[in-house]
Amino acid sequence: MSFCSFFGGEVYKDHFKTGIYVCSKCDHQLFSSRSKFEHSSPWPAFTETVKEDSVSKHEERPGAYKVRCGKCGNGLGHEFVNDGPSKGLSRF
Repeated sequence: MSFCSFFGGEVYKDHFKTGIYVCSKCDHQLFSSRSKFEHSSPWPAFTETVKEDSVSKHEERPGAYKVRCGKCGNGLGHEFVNDGPSKGLSRF
């Protein structure tokens, strides 16, 4: 999955069909549609990954992590701590 600019064009934000979201560069499994939730940002949002090694993260600033594909390193966006459908969940 790759993300668009903040100004529009994201086709997966309102996409809720059953399935697995994969990396746009290497097809590595990232997120299940079961963990997807509606969010006000222009990007799709998930509460968890398919596998523990689906993504890698590094902290850019307190509470904000850069998220990359766990296999090829493709940039996927950011995770924001305590930003999710219930307290304590994260948005990818």
